[in-house]
Amino acid sequence: MTAPAGTEELRALAEAGAEELGWDAPAEEVVAWVARNFAVGEVAVACSMADAVLPAVVAERLPGVDVLFLETGYHFTETHATRDEVQRALDVNVVDVLPELTVAEQDAEHGKDLFATDPAACCRMRKVEPLKRALSGYRLWFTGVRREEAPTRTHTPLVTWDETHGLIKVNPLAPWTFDQLVGYANDHRVPVNLLMYDGYPSIGCAPCTRRVAAGEDPRAGRWSGQAKTECGIHL
Repeated sequence: MTAPAGTEELRALAEAGAEELGWDAPAEEVVAWVARNFAVGEVAVACSMADAVLPAVVAERLPGVDVLFLETGYHFTETHATRDEVQRALDVNVVDVLPELTVAEQDAEHGKDLFATDPAACCRMRKVEPLKRALSGYRLWFTGVRREEAPTRTHTPLVTWDETHGLIKVNPLAPWTFDQLVGYANDHRVPVNLLMYDGYPSIGCAPCTRRVAAGEDPRAGRWSGQAKTECGIHL
């Protein structure tokens, strides 16, 4: 069936989904719930191209789904290669979400390497604001946020109302461990960014991401040396 059009109806549907699925329903059940309530064109999958497990899981029930890739202009070569492989290997439609300014235009307007002088502003202009514009055309979005990734993500629900973007937010992989993620990718031959096997369990923009040492928090390599731990999308 088609999702209700109004905000209050969508909010109520999010609450019903959260109650039905609880805290740790299998990812396949979460996606099946979405497929029962929404058409393909009404939902989007956000994917950083660290791996394609989330798009693969969603596409099983919603083939042809839009996969939003935030093309910041600062990605690793391996990330672009993964993006291309996801489009080739999966039944999805990869959509490059672009910021209003190119890197050169941002350098000219705000100073060179803004990611080093004001990373919050850089993330806002190259990730947060472009995603917000992109999501305005959907009623629900999937993210790959997992609870074990960081203390800020420990209480991530499977289904919630996203007040910031005014739509339903679904996190099917929230209960998964990193080993489960890698295991699923291997078992189902899902594209994985090669950096994941080279000490990068969390992959963002190249200037702001480093390898993670054994025993470190999986996101320790993001904005290393700064107080910043999130780009702002999931706050």
